[in-house]
Amino acid sequence: MTSRSGAVIQDIITTVTRRFPGVEIILYPTKVQGEGAAEEIARNIARANERDDLDVLIIGRGGGSIEDLWAFNEEIVVRAIFESRLPVISSVGHETDVTLSDFVADKRAATPTAAAELATPVTKLDLLTYLKNQERRMSTAVQNTLSKKEKALKVLSQSVIFRQPERLYDGYLQRLDQLQLRLKQSVNSELVRQEQRVLELVHRLEQLSPINKVHRYQDRLLQFEKLLRSQMAVVYDAKVAEVKRLSEALLMLDTSRIVARGYAIVKKEDAVVSSAKDLKKTDQVTLLMRDGQVELEVKDVKTEEI
Repeated sequence: MTSRSGAVIQDIITTVTRRFPGVEIILYPTKVQGEGAAEEIARNIARANERDDLDVLIIGRGGGSIEDLWAFNEEIVVRAIFESRLPVISSVGHETDVTLSDFVADKRAATPTAAAELATPVTKLDLLTYLKNQERRMSTAVQNTLSKKEKALKVLSQSVIFRQPERLYDGYLQRLDQLQLRLKQSVNSELVRQEQRVLELVHRLEQLSPINKVHRYQDRLLQFEKLLRSQMAVVYDAKVAEVKRLSEALLMLDTSRIVARGYAIVKKEDAVVSSAKDLKKTDQVTLLMRDGQVELEVKDVKTEEI
């Protein structure tokens, strides 16, 4: 904010262009002395604060008498600078001249050239050097990360799971066998316990009841025993069937056994394709076979039940 025709604007343009070419400079032609100058300065400060694309304000004028610089001592100007959302650099008069605006501004510059240097603390060369250093650091970081990931991938590729994937399922099958054995033992143990309980009850009834009540309770106990055996048999059969179903499901998940039987597995984007309806023309798919894999492109899709 300065006079359009003064030397101040030329000094600012020259310095900023030299330090950082390409920086946009917006001039608010402003009356800097005389009647109405204070009001115009305050009004232009408010106008600049309405914009959201400005970074800093320079308020400047050349040297002069105290009367020439008095507009920058007016309360309206001092308050406008104090309330400015944008940082303000005051460059009023010569180095020995002091106004109230200098005290409320964010920075004071002795000359327009100094004000322009304060507004561009980083030159284009500084910025380019910083960007080059950052680019070099990022490149090094990326290379280090890739190297670590490559080493980790190499370690994983040499693990037992990748070299012998069928061993992944051996543990589950062994666990299923153990569960089946434990279930059978548990059922047998429960049957024995219930039988012992029945015998104990019969014995107590024989000691405490007349013979006819004993026979009656014996009949009921025999019925209970048959019912219990029947229910335990149902539970046992259900658990055995569940174990068998889980075993078969695990075997079906073992892709190496599937392809070993002459079948092939179709995958699209790392997902197994289970239906022709999941494919469309031009889809890229992978065919997994016993001795390798084949990359295919779908030419046509015909759906029919097998």
